Amino acid sequence: MEFNKKLKALREQSGLTQDELAKVLYVSRTAISKWEAGRGFPNIESLKSIAKVFNVTLDELLSCEQLLTFAKRESEKKVNRIRDIIFGLLDTSVLILFFLPFFSIKATDGVHEVLLFGLSSIKIYTKIAYIIVIILSVAIGTTTLLLTAWQNQTWSKIIRIISICINAIGVAIFCITLQPYASIFLFVFLLIKILSLLEVISRSIR
Repeated sequence: MEFNKKLKALREQSGLTQDELAKVLYVSRTAISKWEAGRGFPNIESLKSIAKVFNVTLDELLSCEQLLTFAKRESEKKVNRIRDIIFGLLDTSVLILFFLPFFSIKATDGVHEVLLFGLSSIKIYTKIAYIIVIILSVAIGTTTLLLTAWQNQTWSKIIRIISICINAIGVAIFCITLQPYASIFLFVFLLIKILSLLEVISRSIR
């Protein structure tokens, strides 16, 4: 018997309405309705609560195939969460470009490393472009970290794409304006992000 049918049977045998079961499990009645209709699936914590309420094991709630599918889904969620944290930390770390001498200027006695706001020999619009890239990176990184608990895959994918685009634009801007240290710094971050995504693609192919 499929999980949704088992859940409905157990609920009815216990004489509980969907509202009553929802209150016991601390979820919405809509969630119970979706689970029983086969249009959704509870997370691991809700599954444990369901098993406890009806005094059954997880093996009794789920078939072998469902257990495998559920285990795979939970594993993917953990991997995605770790990836989002990595993306978020990398993007927020771009903030250090404001505080460390990653930028260089030519002088009569050679090349000097200076802070971003110490770049006096570059055009104002170039400096503004640097600042925008840094602020956007930090903003997207902060957003990523704040949304890790939400675990909405659609939004996570969109934010990752935006993160990579901003990162790539930053690398391009720093390369074009001949700032090797800053461009290498962002390029390493970009490489880490791309490699993490390639790992996901290789997993899905397998």
